[in-house]
Amino acid sequence: MKRLIVLSLTLSLTSPAVSHAGGDGATIRRTSYGIPHVRAADYRSSGLGLGYAFAEDNACMMADIVLTLSAERSRWFGPEAKTELGDDNLVSDLYHQRVNRSGVIERALSEPSRQARDLVRGYVAGFNRYLAKTGVANLPDPSCRGAAWVRPITEIDVWRRVHQVATITGGEGLQEPVVAAQPPGSPAPTALVQRAEQRPGSNGIALGRNATSGTGMVLGNPHFYWADDWRFYQHQLTIPGELNVSGAGLYGVPLVNIGHNDRLGWTHTASEAQTTTLAKLTLVPGDPTSYVVDGRPRRMIAEQVAVSARQPDGSIKPVTRTLYRTPDGPVIADPGPLRWTDTTAHVLRDANHGNLAVVDQWLAIARARSVPDLHQALVRHQALPWVNTLAADSTGAAYYADIQVVPHVTDEQRARCGTGPDIGFVILDGSRAECGWGTDPDAVRPGVFGAHRLPHLIRDDHASNMNDSPWLANPAAPLTGYPSIVGDDGGERSARTRLGLDMITDRPAFTLSTLEATMFGNRNLSAEEGLKPVVALCQANPTLNGVDVRAACGTLANWSGTGDTGEQSRGAFFWRTFISLTRRPGVNPWLVPYDPADPAHTPRGLNTADPGIGRAFADTVKAFATAGVPVDVKLDDVQRYEGIPIHGCRGPEGCFNVISVPGAPRPLDQIPDVQHGTSFVMAVELTGAGPRMSSLLVYGQSANHASPHHHDQAHLYGQKKWVSGRFSEQEIARDPNLTVRYLR
Repeated sequence: MKRLIVLSLTLSLTSPAVSHAGGDGATIRRTSYGIPHVRAADYRSSGLGLGYAFAEDNACMMADIVLTLSAERSRWFGPEAKTELGDDNLVSDLYHQRVNRSGVIERALSEPSRQARDLVRGYVAGFNRYLAKTGVANLPDPSCRGAAWVRPITEIDVWRRVHQVATITGGEGLQEPVVAAQPPGSPAPTALVQRAEQRPGSNGIALGRNATSGTGMVLGNPHFYWADDWRFYQHQLTIPGELNVSGAGLYGVPLVNIGHNDRLGWTHTASEAQTTTLAKLTLVPGDPTSYVVDGRPRRMIAEQVAVSARQPDGSIKPVTRTLYRTPDGPVIADPGPLRWTDTTAHVLRDANHGNLAVVDQWLAIARARSVPDLHQALVRHQALPWVNTLAADSTGAAYYADIQVVPHVTDEQRARCGTGPDIGFVILDGSRAECGWGTDPDAVRPGVFGAHRLPHLIRDDHASNMNDSPWLANPAAPLTGYPSIVGDDGGERSARTRLGLDMITDRPAFTLSTLEATMFGNRNLSAEEGLKPVVALCQANPTLNGVDVRAACGTLANWSGTGDTGEQSRGAFFWRTFISLTRRPGVNPWLVPYDPADPAHTPRGLNTADPGIGRAFADTVKAFATAGVPVDVKLDDVQRYEGIPIHGCRGPEGCFNVISVPGAPRPLDQIPDVQHGTSFVMAVELTGAGPRMSSLLVYGQSANHASPHHHDQAHLYGQKKWVSGRFSEQEIARDPNLTVRYLR
């Protein structure tokens, strides 16, 4: 393809205006697959370039994000329509209107640095520059072209997005239970929404010099949603002498969240640390909106929250709901263990409420020159929300840390103040003031643990995390002694963690190419350990529990045992359903049970002597017959994106390259496109001569279906091909598809 230069002025690639954009402008170089590289002299101009580039690709998605955070979905689309994540528009609007009315974001705006504020200010100006130049009526994305709800964005819109990212594991992820919490006698609340299979997850591997040829290497593999606004956008930001970072950031946030500079690479994984707690309130007899603390009654704060909603006849009417809170946070309820009764209610407290410092935290990470620099950046800001950090540098040091915002709840306090029910939250006794959060002297903000209480590890071999607790970041040096609210230190690891550890130790020394191959090897631990004995079981028993299993047995006998697509994938979807059924109560699936002395390799082996295994196999055959799905269906027919077969498999199967397609069979025409799993993948080697990086943004740079960059990288992913990183000025200039735009 011929190189195209698009400029607002007549400039050459070597002119000073392109190479060193002044403070009043930015240069946007786009390389293959639409990846923008923004070069500017300061943070505001850098934001200008990134905001403009992002608008070119995703103006409609940004407009939709702003609409959500402005609590206006019901006004434009009706209160009963659904958001991308399945929440009612009315629930979303009431939740976000409550946040907006609280003023928490405005109060927190004193915290970000001038550089962070300039970056946001420029990002807003860049987005609005594109919108004004193009016009809403001429936007390239038909999903919002000409829509009355598309408007210029403001700085507060972007800060709301920053806050939304920080609180996704708190109130943002529990909108329905917050909005539905009503005193006894009111309409019953909806069920507590749990999206455990499709919540943000990730794999991260940091390799030190003893696991490579002497360099540091990082593999980043976040698992996020594909079809909504929790997508990643790949870009590079360069401010000569100040910042030079490349990677990907979540939509609407003008940052690199996962990436590298010339000496350091890093990634994040979703942490097991609980960033929220619940307080169980003891209510005043006869008054379910008052509670007792240390024997003294207090009233809940009742807030009238109103939003505008479009009616079936097109008219707009207000909808008002009374929501309740205490100074610690909102009352939360569901029809199960968190019922609001005449005697008890529960309050959600989120450690990231008001956290806008994440912008400066990620900027500090991007500027770090080494693993020790990175560690000091985490200690100094301590503002990461809900994530672990894996990193490596050009000296060959590897790093793991869970230094983030964690509520100050000690193990002694949990024993003294903890109460039920056991539903995955830390629940404290809200009737005693002593059961509130404490604070460490070195904590950056009140109510959280100081960095010295949180785990970290520096190694010259490797560190990793696959969403389990910090304990086995490196099995040769188990991490212990951290508060239990951060995670356990001795419990069973997930199958994905055990596979990841085996993948690391399986190779004596990694290169960039072998790291890429390891990522897309699509190993399936449950198949490696159980496929042969299951085939032997069904071959010896053609009829199991009265069901003819010969066809399924033959399919599994020929299956590759991996998450690869193609003819060799026949049997993969059947195995997925079967394995999920072996986890039913009453089934003892393991030959070798979990052994704390060998946590990286146990439990293991499928116990085909247990009758439950045979029942699971027979029930799987029946489930496929009921759904009308052949037992030998190819993975290509159930894992697709824009018609492209997508390799990978589910984490509970023991897969590293996670693609979260439901395991239960259904008619093939009712299986949606992949909606969650491996999203941005980065493999980077930090050498003395500079970084070498390969990446894939599986769903492409643009959410616009009409864009050439909507699914161009999905085709590469399907073929296990990677995009070579362009970091240096020379690498960018050599790209065969380079385009350049200069913004004054």
